[in-house]
Amino acid sequence: MSNDFEDFLDDDETESEAGKFLLFDLGEEAYGIPISNIIQIVEMQPITHIPDMPDYVKGIINIRGQIIPTIDLRCRFRLPEKEADKKTCIVIISLENGSMGLIVDTVSEVKSIPQDDISPAPQVKNLTVSERYILGLAKVDDEVKILLDINKLFSEQDVQAIANCI
Repeated sequence: MSNDFEDFLDDDETESEAGKFLLFDLGEEAYGIPISNIIQIVEMQPITHIPDMPDYVKGIINIRGQIIPTIDLRCRFRLPEKEADKKTCIVIISLENGSMGLIVDTVSEVKSIPQDDISPAPQVKNLTVSERYILGLAKVDDEVKILLDINKLFSEQDVQAIANCI
């Protein structure tokens, strides 16, 4: 299978992954995930639906014999659904309990972001669900990118429910 997204991830392990983020878009917003959590990026795959899952769990995909639960980040962030196009891809990430696929609108680049350019997530008196998984806000080329802590993106109940169905 041809992979148009291989250029985003560098196999040179001598370079430090600290401070490097895979940047991607969902609608009008730009997000980042530490590349240390990225396994691979693949084009959209046929997704097998699993009944009785949260609406943002689209199902599972089979990547080289490995079954990967697949999440639509648009649904997870309560954004309007969008039909997949040529730029839509699945970012396979490594979590504490295994792998997961994240459907994103488009992947833009891997970027080194100095710690000085990352502000902490805004502190709000009544913490909302979304604020728990925001690692920080990064200033990149006069734009703000929302950096995600993928290990906090899903509750333990979500991860357990997904794991039990696979």
